[in-house]
Order: sequence, then structure tokens, then C-alpha cells
Amino acid sequence: MSNKSKSIIVIKIGGSTLGQHDTTVEDLVDLQKRGQRVVVIHGGGKIISEWLTKMGASSRFVQGERVTDQAGLEVVTAVLSGVVNKDLAASINYRGGQAVGISGVDGSLLQGTIKNPELGYVGNIEKVNTGLLEVLVEAGYIPIVSSISYNNAIQPAEGPLLLNVNADTAAGEIAAAIGAQKLIFLTDIAGICDKSGKVIDRLNASEAEALISSGVATSGMIPKIRSGIRALGGSQLARIIDGRQPHALIREFENSSGGTTIYK
Repeated sequence: MSNKSKSIIVIKIGGSTLGQHDTTVEDLVDLQKRGQRVVVIHGGGKIISEWLTKMGASSRFVQGERVTDQAGLEVVTAVLSGVVNKDLAASINYRGGQAVGISGVDGSLLQGTIKNPELGYVGNIEKVNTGLLEVLVEAGYIPIVSSISYNNAIQPAEGPLLLNVNADTAAGEIAAAIGAQKLIFLTDIAGICDKSGKVIDRLNASEAEALISSGVATSGMIPKIRSGIRALGGSQLARIIDGRQPHALIREFENSSGGTTIYK
């Protein structure tokens, strides 16, 4: 992408923070009106779990990633790319912003293969095609991306063309591919914590990986850390901040206080 991409901020909104307050949407509209170029990747794990429960299906996770069978894939696709994606895009547009809701399938944005048979139809991203994102950002829109990928490894008769991708992973890959200035994770925690529970202010990539290997970082924090490290291939830094706090995004742009910074 052109040098203009250096001013792009990639923001991953966690499903656990969606719906708790409306300041994230307000902040996104505010940032857009200030001229900030933003790409948003969102999760929806809590809502997906609720829908699976309604259907009498259970949710199982391995290292923070949802095990996805065929029925689960249909629910994940419908909820992420339908309910959550369109509600978020509509909320931004309603408040005076300009957003377009897409999935990782659109424009072959995210192309993947099955990551691990134990996880079912969960994708490992092999390629990111930033063309559609470039068009939308240049036209003045905030792309709102749901983490469903195109299955690049099969012929149509061999299995599903869609794969469920961890939204943290998708955010890291997109940030790296687009050469973003920064990747921000809006989460439901204060930041990455050490073994005593204290938030760690700054970590380099090797220190962050060591938290995983030592068992200090577990569950859903693992893909966030690894995605933050991955984003450093094209971004300057990654930030993990508490998205439950009012106007967390605006405060991040004004002073970057709190949370955890992962740097090269």
C-alpha cells in the first residue's frame, strides 16, 4: 500500500465490549471527522455463544479459539457478518459517520486454510488482499470487517468455502499487511498482567512471547499477544487497552495512557 497507509490505525473491537456502552461508536465517528483513517475488525464471541445456546449447541475453546463444526460455522457467519457487523456499521452511520460493513470474504480480503483439524473449520490466514480496504479508506469510509475468511485451499465440492478466523488474529494480519501506524485492541481487561496480576506497561516481542510460554498469559490473551507481535511486521506498535472505559479510544489518541504496549 502507499505511504498514506502509515496514517491508518487498525482497531480490533472485542465482542465482550460490544453493547456495554456506546462511546466506542461515538469515538470512531469523532476520529473520522478529525481526519483519522481507521480500519475496524470486530469480534462477537459473546453473542455467538448466546446464539449457539439458543440452538442447543455448546461452545468449546482451545487456547482461546472457538472449535467450529459445520453448524457452528453457519451460526458464526450469520452472527458475525450479519447481526454484529451490520449493527456496528449502522450505528456509526446513524451517528454521522461513514462506515461500510464487510467480511473477510469480500474482495478475498482474508484467504486462509484450515488451521488445525481439532478446531474444525477455523482458518489460518495465508494471505491478505488489501485492495478493497484501500478503496474504502481512500473513499473516506471506515471499513468494518468481520473475521470470516475465504477457504483458499479447496475446490467448492471439497468442503466449506468459509472459515471462522479469530478476530484478534485477523486484526494482526490486516495491520501487518496494510502497514498500519498502530494496532489497538479494545478489550474487557486493563491490559496484559504479570503473574502477580499487575498490568505490564510495555513489552517487546520476545518478552510478550515469553508470557505465553511461561503460562502467565492464557486463554483469550494468547491470540491478542501473538497478533500484536505479528502486527509489528508492518506496524510500529500494538496497544491492548480497556475498552470498557468511557471514550477509551479518544483517550488513547490523546495520551496513550494505561493498558499495555507491545513494541519491536
